[in-house]
Amino acid sequence: MYDKYVSPLSERYASKEMQYIFSPDMKFRTWRKLWIALAETEKELGLDITEEQIAEMKEHQDEINYDVAKEREKLVRHDVMSHVHAYGVQCPKAKGIIHLGATSCYVGDNTDIIIMKEALQLVKKKLVNVINELAKFADKYKAQPTLAFTHFQPAQPTTVGKRASLWLMELKLDYDDLCYVLNNMMLLGCKGTTGTQASFMELFEGNQEKVKKVDTMIAEKMGFHKCFPVSGQTYSRKMDTRVANLLAGIAQSAHKFSNDIRLLQHLKEIEEPFEKNQIGSSAMAYKRNPMRSERIASLARYVMIDALNPAITAATQWFERTLDDSANKRLSIPEAFLAIDGILDLYLNVVDGLVVYDKVITKRLMSELPFMATENIMMDAVKAGGDRQELHEKIRELSMEAGKNVKQNGMENNLLELIAEDESFGLSFADLEKTMNPENYIGRSKEQVEEFLSEEIRPILEENKDLLGMTAEISV
Repeated sequence: MYDKYVSPLSERYASKEMQYIFSPDMKFRTWRKLWIALAETEKELGLDITEEQIAEMKEHQDEINYDVAKEREKLVRHDVMSHVHAYGVQCPKAKGIIHLGATSCYVGDNTDIIIMKEALQLVKKKLVNVINELAKFADKYKAQPTLAFTHFQPAQPTTVGKRASLWLMELKLDYDDLCYVLNNMMLLGCKGTTGTQASFMELFEGNQEKVKKVDTMIAEKMGFHKCFPVSGQTYSRKMDTRVANLLAGIAQSAHKFSNDIRLLQHLKEIEEPFEKNQIGSSAMAYKRNPMRSERIASLARYVMIDALNPAITAATQWFERTLDDSANKRLSIPEAFLAIDGILDLYLNVVDGLVVYDKVITKRLMSELPFMATENIMMDAVKAGGDRQELHEKIRELSMEAGKNVKQNGMENNLLELIAEDESFGLSFADLEKTMNPENYIGRSKEQVEEFLSEEIRPILEENKDLLGMTAEISV
């Protein structure tokens, strides 16, 4: 158990559900489903295949004799033919028609597509649940004023919910991309060694109409709308690139969210969940490190970089196929899915348990609000008879003085007092305090959140309501 490398993606991060999708058992069960679909199609199109043979294949489709396949592979060094042999041992009547007319890519490539589709459906489920929890958070805090930052420097106020809507917007883009990729997944079909369907032209004695139907019928039996209209021996590896780029996009969105949470936790405004017995540091017992968000960022970097693998693989394929894709695909695609699965579990866990410290948020905002209120103050002073250009220069000078007091002298922001003491403004401290309502400076933040949730997010949640309600458990 402890004497060999085990992937952390399996041990620490990915769910059992996602791990099963990329398991050998899932792969080999799918191979058998594909062999049954092929035999049924060939029978329906007139080849000499009996119901008895197909019934025998179905009877044993889930009873995979791994020991027989493993022993055979030691001899022939070919995984597909080893499993054809093992299936034939269980199905003596059907032995001669298993894999009839097909090449290894019939089971290998079609299974890869089927598995990616299954994995994407799980990703969709988790993404929709993250969107749902984040929408609840955005709605709850849509009117809570907070200090916004540009360049991580204080800027005009926003609201906590409006900031959350920015995270949601990126996930909405990811959702759109995911739906597009899912809706356009195609099987390879059964096109032979160079994609010409020559073996099927032989089987069906040159009947092109029957050969054309092979792909369509197999796709329907396997739950797909269509197959690649043309291919070499393999499906275009750009399909893997498309999927990996989608996962990388989700990783980008999650990374951005995790960065913001880590910064907010530093500011003591919002924290990720921290459990009763959790240890933040082995040395500093008081620490509450944002470990979940840090893990999101760490895994997200892996997924983003991993997307280069399918891109380079697709770019370097030769003619109808080479085999330098195989070892890379076995690593890059499953591990991207396992990592994004862990990321979404973490994302859901964090959003579900976010802690908002509204008094800290208000305190920080109020410490900066006098600077942001200066335009309104200047307009009030002009209405009282002041000269705009002179007042603008005075406010600039007083703002610099107040900023110096804060940064160099460690004082509170005393800009309002400085303005009140300057007779050219004609405003008392009480007059100035009336301008210190944060809600006067958040623009349409609340309304933007309401409109965004109503018009963009709730239709997604309604469409996918059967997927909602999941919770995420993290291993460490």
